[in-house]
Amino acid sequence: MDFQSMIREAASQGAVLLRNEGGMLPFTPADKVAVFGRCQIDYYKSGTGSGGSIHVPFSVNLADGFETLRRENFPMPEIDGAVLGAYREWLSSHPFDNGDGGWASEPWHQEEMPVSDGMARDAASRSTKAVFVVGRTAGEDKDNKPEPGSYYLTETERSSIASLCRAFPAVAVVMNVSNVIDTSWIDDDEFLGKIKAVLYSWQGGMQGGQACADILCGKATPSGRLTDTIAYSLDDYPSTRNFGSGDDEIYAEDIFVGYRHFVTFAPEKVMFPFGFGLSYTTFSQEVRGSSCRGGEISVTVEVRNTGNVRGADVVQVYAECPQGLLGKSAKSLCAFAKTKELGPGERETVEISFPMRSIASYDDSGVSGFPHSFVLERGTYRFFLGTDCLHLTPISLAFKVPGTTAVELLSEACAPEIPFRRVRPGASSDGGTFELSFEDVPVRTTDIARRISAGIPEELSRAGRSIAFGDVVSGKATAEELVAEFSDEELLTIVRGEGMMSRKVTPGIASAFGGISESLHSRGIPAVGCADGPSGIRMDNDEEATLIPIGTLLACTWNVPLVEELYGFVGGEMKEKGVDVLLGPGCNIHRSPLNGRNFEYFSEDPLVSGKMAAAVCRGLSRSGALATVKHFALNNQESHRRTENSVVSERALREIYLRPFEIAVKEGNARAVMSAYNSVNGRKAASNYELCTSILKKEWGFAGIVMTDWWAAMNDCVSGGVATGRLLSQMIRAGNDVYMVVPNDSADRGGFGDDMEKSMAEGTLTRAEIQRCASAIIRFVSWTNAAKKPLRPLRDEIVVEDALDSAPEGARTFSLGEVAEGDALLGDMYFVAPEDARYDFSGEYVKDGKDTLSQSVSNVFINGRPCGSFECRSTGGIVVNALAAQVAMKKGVYKVRLVHTKPGITVMSLTMNADKFSPITMGLFE
Repeated sequence: MDFQSMIREAASQGAVLLRNEGGMLPFTPADKVAVFGRCQIDYYKSGTGSGGSIHVPFSVNLADGFETLRRENFPMPEIDGAVLGAYREWLSSHPFDNGDGGWASEPWHQEEMPVSDGMARDAASRSTKAVFVVGRTAGEDKDNKPEPGSYYLTETERSSIASLCRAFPAVAVVMNVSNVIDTSWIDDDEFLGKIKAVLYSWQGGMQGGQACADILCGKATPSGRLTDTIAYSLDDYPSTRNFGSGDDEIYAEDIFVGYRHFVTFAPEKVMFPFGFGLSYTTFSQEVRGSSCRGGEISVTVEVRNTGNVRGADVVQVYAECPQGLLGKSAKSLCAFAKTKELGPGERETVEISFPMRSIASYDDSGVSGFPHSFVLERGTYRFFLGTDCLHLTPISLAFKVPGTTAVELLSEACAPEIPFRRVRPGASSDGGTFELSFEDVPVRTTDIARRISAGIPEELSRAGRSIAFGDVVSGKATAEELVAEFSDEELLTIVRGEGMMSRKVTPGIASAFGGISESLHSRGIPAVGCADGPSGIRMDNDEEATLIPIGTLLACTWNVPLVEELYGFVGGEMKEKGVDVLLGPGCNIHRSPLNGRNFEYFSEDPLVSGKMAAAVCRGLSRSGALATVKHFALNNQESHRRTENSVVSERALREIYLRPFEIAVKEGNARAVMSAYNSVNGRKAASNYELCTSILKKEWGFAGIVMTDWWAAMNDCVSGGVATGRLLSQMIRAGNDVYMVVPNDSADRGGFGDDMEKSMAEGTLTRAEIQRCASAIIRFVSWTNAAKKPLRPLRDEIVVEDALDSAPEGARTFSLGEVAEGDALLGDMYFVAPEDARYDFSGEYVKDGKDTLSQSVSNVFINGRPCGSFECRSTGGIVVNALAAQVAMKKGVYKVRLVHTKPGITVMSLTMNADKFSPITMGLFE
């Protein structure tokens, strides 16, 4: 299966069919279908921000998907061409609104064409079934809002769907969305009970529309299952009352996130439960065996297709743990697996096993007798087979723990300092649910300063022999032995990454780090390149890459091997394009459906999230590409993400929010972790010692690197307080190894003017602490594809040879040193190279000071080839001069054009001069 076929398969497996009354779907060749909604054409591929900004060569919308099936000679319904034509005509005067391409400026929805009763009746005279496509997006720095056009339908959408329901006997709704949105409206009286089918198709990447067409027409059988709860009301989600704050965000719901809340306290508030999804066929599941040996639970299930079409099923095993003294979720997922596609009557035996440790509870109060440890409390543990979290069949296996047992003895870490009341189960009621009760959360008792002081390492000493980076790669020397040779300047340089759009790595990507100075490079250390993900390779130089389905869709496949195989293709494309590290997967928890970045993440459940993240890591590694698991930790909202303080119990942190990262590290062999912007109980994640060192590195044995998110801020490791991007001393002390990012070509010249050198001089940061981080970086670089190839130049020379003899008649032509400005910058410009030489393209540009956190890029294309760029976060409204490109050219005329791939920057002039010596050009042509 090739890459595009794999995307198509994954996108169809992740689509979740929530309703299919009267067998409305799939459509048959006898059906006549009218499709409504602009997103049948403007079909959303992905969410917004860095996670979805992939420049694709093409994408398939729903209308195109139907046409592709026809070309493939698949038996098709008749699609109403008049309705499609009406939408195409309307869209010609109502183009897609991308918010002018600005950061987080694209709206959640697009203006919809109203469907009148007359239009609906006219279509119903030709067709017997109708489909309406609802489209939504959200993303980085842009949470959903509880308002029409975001979480709720717009009035135009409601009235249009109502018109269809008055005209047609059966209406299907397709949700082309990045997040769960309000779905309770499908049973409102105004729709007359006519909404017979509901399909969450999510956002399926380049093949999303094709996969949706495959499902609707029956080429593919839906097999997706929800990885989030769809409640009747937004207010029913336990996080809603404490979501979106820019200050202290109190996680009062504690471990009762998503379905854990609903199965324990309020199952009646669930419209579609976690784990739910329909198929075009039916299945039976029979437990054929179960056992508990050596702390390992094993369950054998026979799955049989009892219907008439091919399809795949999901086996879900849930645990019911004794409430004990700690209080538990009434049920929790402990294992899952997906079958292969089964033909009618075909069977498959699925074997599932999991350790009892995985269902242990963390005691953050000591009430069990084992403080700050994972325990199995005394009592009987029961297990269930489920089609979702609310529809369960008991398994004849009960595991009895005679006395409370600690399965992992740990120490307090990241406990809250702000007192609050957290949820816990109260008295039990009929049906296995509990009254909602509250208790005081345990607060910090440890001395962070003492813990940090005890963990400061000894300074490395030289090995007494010459060591190069190649010796580390070959195993002849350790990373520590090489780092012991570093000067102070080299140590300070290597813990700074440069970007974005560094010319030291593949053009157009997010950062370069490692051997990014002449000195480090001379030791044989390559510069390593990172690209935004997780749904593909973001390249802001206009180069094309492949866009795969969003994380939520992939999780809804419940197919771990498929996700691993899909990311094997992503890793192959990374290797082909010279990208070493992908900034993904994202495995934060879907704490609230309003989080705009949920599309990058997988689920409200930590097990599903962790298993999927581990699959991504393993898939990328097949070709030597490396993953970066993000955002560590509690990046569960985009509003105020840089300033909010997540106030959470140690128990919820460990059982819910850190567990996906732990699984990715231990089962996916994750080699890089990205810390989050937010604070975790008062300390910024990027300078949180207990998060980065105590838990990640010491408890989990993580040997890779921790990098900050881009332009992150840190505060004091011990006291917290005010945060700034210059406190790299605190980042280093916390065990966050590398800062992302300082301006290009500045890592060996002080970066942003951080405090590391001053802190070393004052004795508040030791050389040994920087050596510790540098060693982790060297070890990581030795694992990359960059280390397996011949050392590439620190800056590749760009050569453009296909000169023109002359410029077209009437074209704007510029000689050496002549300034292009004004309207000339809006189109093609022709620059004349008087001889074979190296030339600099430089100019003036400006960006206002309002937006200081998003990147703006204007690429310089020479003869259709990207050769350099002007890029910045902000110039504060000040006009600056910068070198954009350095190019070796033959004598002749060259067509130059500015391509604005990330709006916001205004280029005011462009000039070509003879190559001159500068800190940026130093060593380029030697």
